[in-house]
Amino acid sequence: MRPKIIEGKRHSDHRGTLFYNNDFDVSEVKRIYVIENENNEVLRRWQGHKVEQRWFSAIKGKVKIELIKIDNWNKPSHKLKSISFVIDDKELKILYVPAGYVSSIQSIEDGSKLLVMADYLLGEINDDYKFESNYFER
Repeated sequence: MRPKIIEGKRHSDHRGTLFYNNDFDVSEVKRIYVIENENNEVLRRWQGHKVEQRWFSAIKGKVKIELIKIDNWNKPSHKLKSISFVIDDKELKILYVPAGYVSSIQSIEDGSKLLVMADYLLGEINDDYKFESNYFER
């Protein structure tokens, strides 16, 4: 499976705005948390999961997420290509990240907040992989 955007929508009227995503099935989600980077220069890079899946949604501002599919979890190639997504709070878009990827997360707008959903509870499995920020050739 490949990463993909699950499109969200919004509806506005005299009462305000409703953001929704009727195509997102939350049945696999077991845990949620929010990431707010200190500033737009911070790169949370390269952390990922061999088994866990993640779903990302910008609940405030705009966030750039780069993903790399790992070829060997013990010693990945330094030359793996990344794919990039930019998500914002204009609609309730959700970026689905299947197992097997590491990510880099950077706020594009001040005060951006990223909702993260995972399919395992904290401590349920040991599946965190981290690589130095300069591990992959850019």
